[in-house]
Amino acid sequence: MHHATEDQGRKVSEKMTEEPSKDIADTTNEAEKEELFDILIPPGVPRRIIKEVLEKFDVELIERKQRLYFANMAGDERELLAFRGKREDVEKVEKYMYDELNKYINE
Repeated sequence: MHHATEDQGRKVSEKMTEEPSKDIADTTNEAEKEELFDILIPPGVPRRIIKEVLEKFDVELIERKQRLYFANMAGDERELLAFRGKREDVEKVEKYMYDELNKYINE
């Protein structure tokens, strides 16, 4: 789990629109902003699990750049999907996602 910063990651829904909506203003002040966390979705996670997480938990799907250091990817930067939300929600998502992955693998 990673602490999210404003410059890291973009909502997948933001990438679907070419220009931001002009009628939505950023009216949040510092007191209203909540601390958000990201949990990276490992490559190969079935879409079914991603969909279930989005339906069951209060998180959003984002894209996030991450350097990978395994197999033949010596520091290659890749855009990965991640779930972003409050810490307690992201911790629940992490457990659910790995439980579902274990079920999927053992089928």
